[in-house]
Amino acid sequence: MIDDRDIWRAANLLNREHKNHAEIVAARRADEMLERGDRGGQLVWHRIMREIVELQGPPLGKPN
Repeated sequence: MIDDRDIWRAANLLNREHKNHAEIVAARRADEMLERGDRGGQLVWHRIMREIVELQGPPLGKPN
């Protein structure tokens, strides 16, 4: 199993390289894994996708 730090690293890298398209890139990779029959790979890419959404979301904490 891939640990959370590796998921964060992958999501952060995709976010830096693809900006607003990072989630789409991860979704395409998840689809590729599904087409290959690689359920584990698909789940990893879904985790990366969720992390990208978190990274691109509003900062956590109290509003001003």
